[in-house]
Amino acid sequence: MPLDLAPVLQGRRSSYRVALRLARRDIARHKGRSLLIVLLIMLPVAGMTGAATLYQSSQRTPDEIVRYELGSTQARFSALPVPSADSLQDPLNDAMVASSTGRYDPEFHATDPRDMLPAGYDVLLRRELPLTTGVGDALVALQGVEVDALHQAFTGKFTLLEGRAPRGGAEVLASAGLMARFHLALGQEFTTSAGTFVPVGTLRDAGAVDSNSILYLKASQVPADLARGPQTHQSVSYYLVGPEPVTWRQIKAANSKGVGVLSRSVVLNPPSLPEHAVPGSLPRDDSSALVAVYATFGLVGSLALLEVGLLAGAAFAVGAKRQVRELALLASAGAESSTIGAVVTAGGLWLGGIAVAVGVAVGLGAAAGTVHVVRSTGSVRLAGLHPDFPLTGVAVAMGLAACILAAMVPARQVSRQAVLGALKSGRAPAPRGRRATLAGVATLMLAVVLLAAGRLLGMSTTDPDRQAELLPLAVTMLTIGAVLAVVGLVLLTGWLIQWLTSRTHRLSLSLRLTARDSARNRGRSVPAVAAVLAAAALASAALVLSASQQAGQRESHYWGALENQAYLPLVVDSPVSSDGSRPPSRQIDAEELSTALSVALETVEWTRVMMAPESLRTCSDGPADLTVPARTATSNCLMYSLAKPAANQCPRTPQGRMVDAGDWRCRGALVGDQPSDRAILVGGADDIRAVLGRSPSEEALAVLGAGGMVVTNPVFVGDGRVLLEGKDVRTQVPSASGQASVHATVRSDSLPAAVLEPAVPVPYYGVVSQETAARLDLGAAPAGLLVQLAGYPSDAEADAATAAAAAVYGQPGIPFQAEPGISQGTQWAIWSIVAVAALITFSAAGITTGLSLADARADHATLAGVGASPRLRKALAGSQALFTSGIGIVLGALAGSVPAVLLVLSTDMRTALEVPWLHLLALVLAVPATGAVLAWAFTRSGLPLSRRNLA
Repeated sequence: MPLDLAPVLQGRRSSYRVALRLARRDIARHKGRSLLIVLLIMLPVAGMTGAATLYQSSQRTPDEIVRYELGSTQARFSALPVPSADSLQDPLNDAMVASSTGRYDPEFHATDPRDMLPAGYDVLLRRELPLTTGVGDALVALQGVEVDALHQAFTGKFTLLEGRAPRGGAEVLASAGLMARFHLALGQEFTTSAGTFVPVGTLRDAGAVDSNSILYLKASQVPADLARGPQTHQSVSYYLVGPEPVTWRQIKAANSKGVGVLSRSVVLNPPSLPEHAVPGSLPRDDSSALVAVYATFGLVGSLALLEVGLLAGAAFAVGAKRQVRELALLASAGAESSTIGAVVTAGGLWLGGIAVAVGVAVGLGAAAGTVHVVRSTGSVRLAGLHPDFPLTGVAVAMGLAACILAAMVPARQVSRQAVLGALKSGRAPAPRGRRATLAGVATLMLAVVLLAAGRLLGMSTTDPDRQAELLPLAVTMLTIGAVLAVVGLVLLTGWLIQWLTSRTHRLSLSLRLTARDSARNRGRSVPAVAAVLAAAALASAALVLSASQQAGQRESHYWGALENQAYLPLVVDSPVSSDGSRPPSRQIDAEELSTALSVALETVEWTRVMMAPESLRTCSDGPADLTVPARTATSNCLMYSLAKPAANQCPRTPQGRMVDAGDWRCRGALVGDQPSDRAILVGGADDIRAVLGRSPSEEALAVLGAGGMVVTNPVFVGDGRVLLEGKDVRTQVPSASGQASVHATVRSDSLPAAVLEPAVPVPYYGVVSQETAARLDLGAAPAGLLVQLAGYPSDAEADAATAAAAAVYGQPGIPFQAEPGISQGTQWAIWSIVAVAALITFSAAGITTGLSLADARADHATLAGVGASPRLRKALAGSQALFTSGIGIVLGALAGSVPAVLLVLSTDMRTALEVPWLHLLALVLAVPATGAVLAWAFTRSGLPLSRRNLA
């Protein structure tokens, strides 16, 4: 009977079913290896899912905004600080100006929100009240809120956590933070500046943190003299209760009067972008910063996925070799090579499907638990659980693709092995790998081209606005180039191992055996090196990016003083009297304040009284009467600053970007900050050392003695002189750019200048001598007490210092805040990244080394059979780990750090590029050495008995 060789109908589908069945049985038979692959794929999928969910959970949805901010009310009216009527708020945030020309209108006067309330609504009031309570001899500030918190219209905004509702009299509600801070129990009396009250319940405000110290009062419980005072409408919000929605048109009319409105209907149905943009306003373009963030995550995520895929590939390679004999038997029974390869690939499909499903469940579960814990503790950082289904889908697709691709490579190799060779020896000779080498060269060349093109694209123009437009394309090319560079090096790993093996004749016996074994069994050595390479690339890229980010934070840090210094004013406002008037400012005894702080803090090294021009606190708060001079015998409205010569202006683009962030005209002390009334100091050499952290040079002292100024930034110096300007803070005039307003200059003095840049950019223009201050009639007087601490104070120490200062001031509201600097935890943070990177790389090295040693067990048995000592076999295991991880981590450090450097140079972080050479060196040396030591230590001297393989 002749054979029927025609294809069987649906035979391909049947072969796939066979492949899936065989793959499932192999997974069940090798549970350890299968669990390892599942964990390798599951962890990054869970991490990406959890991170995406938590990020989305930190963003309030429109429903949450109206529930947490409005309850069931229709709208909230409150003050909106704007310079003119040409301003519009953010539709979702009534406290943020989203679009404005910045033009100052001297005729513009903000309207009290109460006068803008539409008719036909019931009005609920919420007023903030500054309260104090006694703690020992000191007065401590706390926040009071006048509101009917348990009104049914506030359901969703306020929640009673514990206790009951007040029943009148002195009964009130309080936040959990106030009860904990002052160690109160429900029903216990609490005395404040507004009277003595009895908290009977704890309340949670959905828009505030539970740890805040808040006392909730009703209108009848607030003393009349406490409720009155100047500009009280700034701290009052009005909630409207009624059926009619408040429209965007009404909001625009309110914004033109200096009133912000949060409307339920507008939040749920916001206007289009053109509708909430003011004609003539500068466009807000944050795309560069967003691209930089996404580029960082894109590069790290791509390398992480590649690492996981290669690790899984190493596990699949070992598993495929163990399947060679049974797959060869399947081939001898007539199975096609595609069916044989499909068995291994089906294993990737099974394991990948399980891994991504478990990963999504773990990521969502962890995110849900985090949201629940954060919300239950009263934090407002996470608004609710918001799964990000698109990004979760991307994570699932990437994880599944990584697992399937990791299985396809060994599947293809196994399916192409000769059936007879597989039956005889269980493995085929290693191919020469010329195709892989040529593919690696081509891929590496393509990666170099993409990296170079991405960098050149970023350098193709010097216009920052144009660079921002080209940034997404440049970042995409750099990210793809980085991934291709790793892929190209992985393809070249076999050739590199062969090349190194021919140059190991001078090494020790164990290293020579390792190199030759790696060259002969590239099926297990190449996946191991490739996985370590990808892990090292991920780690080195993360190190460069994090170090550059830290450097950027150091550059952008605002220095209020030198590190561990605190500044306390010696001129303070007096409390508002019962009739709403404000008594004259008070001068504080510096010696008394210094003594109180020294007693409260053991870390005070020294204190020093700082002299400055007369304080602005004597300037009247009411409407300015410009017929009165800016400075009189009883008041001062002059603030002094230095003029910047036109040639020293920081160059900017039409969209407001700096042309060159590294330009000296755009950097340094007070180059872009608003000055204070203590920006000009009066003193000598000791004062310069105290505030600038550097000793003045002989030239600086000579200029100071000759009636000049020691200036902190050369940007204010022109032809060796500075222009000291006195500005009337009661006035507003258009700036040179026309996009903002400045105070009018009413006097100017040209002085000789000597530049002494401070150790850090502290907010001082410079120092003049007392004689110069008297000659210029600056009215120099004690302005503040500078306190130098030995270390940054703890929260308890800061509270003690605040209480001690409050006892001297006789009033609260002046906290003791020391300058933390940027060295607090910076080195710890970067070394922690090194530790995590080393752990990731070491895990990859350990996994792949363990897989290689498991695959090489037969070779170790052969060594033992020919008389090799246990010491040699242990040394061989250590050398194998050293050789594998050493090659991988050196190539990976190069493949990760170079694209990361190019990425930093192509974004706004370019001025803060920092390559952490010491940390990279520690990573490159520590991981291979540690892996070799552990492999040597955990390799058993004796070998387990194994069944003899019969050819």
